[in-house]
Parts: sequence; structure tokens; C-alpha cells
Amino acid sequence: MRRRRLSREDRAVWDEVARRVRPMREAAPDPVPDTAPPAPVPAPPLKAAAAPLAPFRLGAKAPSPAAAPDPAPAAIRMDRKAFLRMKGGKLDPEARIDLHGMTLAEAHPALIGFILRSQAEGRRLVLVITGKGRGTEWEPAFADRRGVLRRQVPHWLQQAPLTGAVLQVTPAHRKHGGEGAFYVYLRRPR
Repeated sequence: MRRRRLSREDRAVWDEVARRVRPMREAAPDPVPDTAPPAPVPAPPLKAAAAPLAPFRLGAKAPSPAAAPDPAPAAIRMDRKAFLRMKGGKLDPEARIDLHGMTLAEAHPALIGFILRSQAEGRRLVLVITGKGRGTEWEPAFADRRGVLRRQVPHWLQQAPLTGAVLQVTPAHRKHGGEGAFYVYLRRPR
């Protein structure tokens, strides 16, 4: 690569800039600490290597993915006998709200109003219908948007102002909506 020579104008500009620049002050070296340097932090232990992949032949069926372990069930905070009847679909909800087609911004205040109103009216078991989410196909671009109400409603029921009203939340029995609905057992009004 050939080196380019500066023109007279460029050289004059460079000389002017170089003439105006002042060297930076050298930073004073840090004083020597009176204490010993801190001990080096030990490196974290290495993780065990993942199990090697099984060989795969072209045309062979892929093994079924291992079933993920079920998350630990929430502690039962209500009468066990009533809880088992509720979970088995033997208790009928006294009221229901259907959040289908609502946005998060519409569904959240509607849910809060419904739960607090139901508790004030002395209801104990209500049904919150969220739906299962649109479509059965999985789209990676929209994976976090499918069934957003179904994922969000249990969190809302555990946050203020509903924590004082809600005693137990559990997925509904198939005859009341199954995976697309939740039983909400309310505390007695004070």
C-alpha cells in the first residue's frame, strides 16, 4: 500500500493543530498501600460437561423429548376437602369473568374490579376465563405473545390489591375450561 503525501494545505493545517496541542500531565502514581493486596478470588468450579448426543441415522425417528418435571404445586391455603372438590370440578363457581379478546391493559382493571366486587358480595369461588392462547402452531417470533393472559392472570392475583382477597388459585377442571381458566377461591369479606 502506498503512503499518501500531505498536500501543502493539509500540512499547514496539521502543523497548526500540532502547535496548539499541549501534552497531558502525567498522572501521579498511586501511593503504595499500607496493607497487603487482597487475596485473589478463586475461580468458580467448572460445570460438568453435558451428556454426549446419541448418534443419529438419517431416516430414524428422533427420540421424544424428556418430559419436564411438574413445578411444585402451590401450598393449599384453604380447606383440603373443599380444595379437592373444587379441583375435581364438583364445586360450581358462583360468578365468572371472561377475559377473551381483551388486551392486558383492558383485562387487568377488569379482573381487579371483578375480584374485589365478588369478595364484597360474599362469593367464595369464582372462575376467571383467560383462554388458552390463539392457535396451536408455534411461531418463534410470537412465542412470548401466545396465551399472555393465561400466563399473566396468576401473577396479577398474587399482587396488590388482590392479595388480601384471594385465598387460592388453581387451574380449572376440564368442564369449567381446563387450561384456559382458573378457579379463584376468595377470602371471606372483613
